[in-house]
Amino acid sequence: MTTLAFNRDFKAVPGVVERLSPLARRVLCNNPGPYTFTGTSSYIVGTGQVAIIDPGPNDEAHLNALLAAVGGETVSQILITHSHADHSPLAARLKLATGAVTAGFGAVAAGHDGQRIDASVDHAFTPDQVLGHGEMLAGKGWTIEAVFTPGHMSNHLCFALREEKSLFTGDHVMAWSTSVIAPPDGNMAQYMASLRLLLERDDEVYHPAHGPSRRDPKPLVRGLLSHRQMREAAILARIRQGDQSIEEIVAAIYVDVDPTLHGAAALSTLAHLEHLIEQGLIRQRDGAYELANS
Repeated sequence: MTTLAFNRDFKAVPGVVERLSPLARRVLCNNPGPYTFTGTSSYIVGTGQVAIIDPGPNDEAHLNALLAAVGGETVSQILITHSHADHSPLAARLKLATGAVTAGFGAVAAGHDGQRIDASVDHAFTPDQVLGHGEMLAGKGWTIEAVFTPGHMSNHLCFALREEKSLFTGDHVMAWSTSVIAPPDGNMAQYMASLRLLLERDDEVYHPAHGPSRRDPKPLVRGLLSHRQMREAAILARIRQGDQSIEEIVAAIYVDVDPTLHGAAALSTLAHLEHLIEQGLIRQRDGAYELANS
């Protein structure tokens, strides 16, 4: 069994530029919360001519901190991992201030907010440059590859910095916690496939949008995948034992989880149930879940 261990030792200070490597800097936004941890991390890639990844929420202090961090430099691209309200809204103001081009996978379908409790969808975000899986962006001394990783959100991208074998993972893989998968835009089958995709890559360090970076990241990815598989097996077992609703399942398998997080647990349970239906293992009839062959 693969053990899933998280690291919540993260001492970044909001507004302070932190050098992570020769090509990467981090600036933390002061928007802490139960789903953002200590806040959203924006990343600056390069020197002189730079790209900014995930500018964050529409926060005046964070905008000023980012502009101060790149003072005297040219911002050529603003890259968005996904369009949740703690990642993309500041892109518009940062673009006006710098003249940079915004880039991302694209907007999500209208009405795909679902019943999210972790973050609302920024439907105003439409990238100037639409990126597909494997497309490349380049600046002075750096090359970034777009890695399509849907699941947490249908338009989620990671960004690989080729020169340093590092991956900016957004909310797809984080070292401090699991990612919320909330239908209809979140999709468990896609999320698990996107985890398997990362296992095929050779990235040596992950820089997530929340919490600390992670070196030697594959054990974490394997742990997240194993965790999802075990959770799905537990949900299927509860249905075999007669549970018919999300409320019953959450009460049974999240008994040791803080009740304030049961809303997020219910969303992930729904995502797992949809995945089990896709696999033909269960069905929903008259609002109740049951085994497909019952």
